[in-house]
Amino acid sequence: MQILKRKRLIEGLGVLLASWAIASCAPTDTNTAENTAESAQSSSAEQIVLAIGGEGEEGYDPTLGWGRYGASLFQSTLLKRDQDLNIVNDLATDYTVSEDGKTWTVTIREDAVFSDGEPLTAADVAYTFNKAAESGGLTDVTQLEKATAVDDTTVELKLKQPQSTFVNRLITLGIVPEHAHGEDYARNPIGSGPYKLVQWDEGQQLIVEANPDYYGEAPGIQRLVFLFVEEDGAFAAAKAGQAQVAAVPQSLAVQTIEGMNLRNVTSVDNRGLMFPYLPANSQQTPDGDPVGNDVTADLAIRQAVNYAIDRQALVDGILEGYGSPAYGPVSGLAWEESEADIEDAQPEKAEEILAEGGWADSNGDGIVEKDGLDAEFTILYKADDSIRQALALATAEMLKPIGISANVEGKSWDDIEPLMHSNVVVFGWGSHDQTEMYNLYHSQSAQGDYNNAGYYADQAIDSMLDLAMGAPSEAEAITYWKAAQWDGDKGVTTKGDAAWAWLVNLDHTYFVDECLDIGQSQVEPHGHGWPITANIADWQWTCE
Repeated sequence: MQILKRKRLIEGLGVLLASWAIASCAPTDTNTAENTAESAQSSSAEQIVLAIGGEGEEGYDPTLGWGRYGASLFQSTLLKRDQDLNIVNDLATDYTVSEDGKTWTVTIREDAVFSDGEPLTAADVAYTFNKAAESGGLTDVTQLEKATAVDDTTVELKLKQPQSTFVNRLITLGIVPEHAHGEDYARNPIGSGPYKLVQWDEGQQLIVEANPDYYGEAPGIQRLVFLFVEEDGAFAAAKAGQAQVAAVPQSLAVQTIEGMNLRNVTSVDNRGLMFPYLPANSQQTPDGDPVGNDVTADLAIRQAVNYAIDRQALVDGILEGYGSPAYGPVSGLAWEESEADIEDAQPEKAEEILAEGGWADSNGDGIVEKDGLDAEFTILYKADDSIRQALALATAEMLKPIGISANVEGKSWDDIEPLMHSNVVVFGWGSHDQTEMYNLYHSQSAQGDYNNAGYYADQAIDSMLDLAMGAPSEAEAITYWKAAQWDGDKGVTTKGDAAWAWLVNLDHTYFVDECLDIGQSQVEPHGHGWPITANIADWQWTCE
């Protein structure tokens, strides 16, 4: 019976998704992309065309945040993660951390030069870290007190407090040249990475070429053309043979394109329901926006939602099978606590939780209530995102049988922002950096923005997150990251405080030319940037 119910639910979700996809994929102007691709040379080891996402709107300056979700392309980083997410050297040849965890000493290779021919030294590394800390950009370097070049190949990074996640700054912060880092750098980047900028036609395309002065193995593809088109435009370009790599939504991944293979890449790019944790009007944000919701402040509501949702049905019916259920924010990563997972799709258990929590449908209207308060809330989602829309609507349908009424509304982020601390929101996160988990759940992160938007607060969880952050290394911090999720007694996930109802992890789906070998992909982070390019220097064209 349960299998039959799920089959019908999946079929229903599929029909709904198809109608939403048609509505969201209204005709767009793909002439620019087509003209750009037509002007390019035919694909070969000399050149390929990629339609894999939007451009860096603020440009390509790592000190302002470029590269934090994937390869920086133009700039090298001190460290990097390999295909298995192990930390390996890039510019760095070694690094050590002082006993008190506050001083990171990094030695760098001697043969690195920038694409303008100038040598890269420790002074450039120190400048980059100091500038990133000063700029207050999207790369979080707030714990850096000062970076100092000890000599040409040694840099000291002194922190205000120990921070195990600081290693991720060494992995994501691309090094910029002190001598050439001016106001126009973001649009004319110079770096020591595998590629260098040739041309950027904003809103249309970016052309890059292999950097002949790159210290690593020469890239297998000489020139890359990035097309900036929407997902349906990317699919059209691939189908027309005008793009050799195209990122497409799961709804289009079920189709086939002659001469191309589908590459579905596992990711930690998740979608989930963020619950306001405090009672209504508990406080206001610094901007005066209301915080709290009386319904979602009740633990029984949050846990019941988590148990009632059929996550596999969401994966099969909305993501076309290209994804996996999510029970926390770090699925598949080394710091995930798998014991936090639950057996979901249990409406009976959800009803028991509600009843034990004092929620009952006393007036027979199909909605449970408690102390005169109906179990009703609004789920907000980004209006132009068909996947979030589908998840919100499907979740609302799954909650009806247990007596919870969820109203679904699509809005722009500008309209969502003042409402997101008092309403349930479909958010997407996912990072290789554990700092994200700290920001999602630590009480000090609740400052009226996207971090800990629900104002979740628990002193014991704060202490565990602080222990993780202050651990001597990433490996030693894992125990604490896991314990914050669920330690057998307490945690942020469903068995504990159920601060979120995590729903799904998306597989990132790409059509790739059958002549292009892109190697082994990492578990990819949230889809900002171009995560598939993490190993782009290793890509090879295999056809004559």
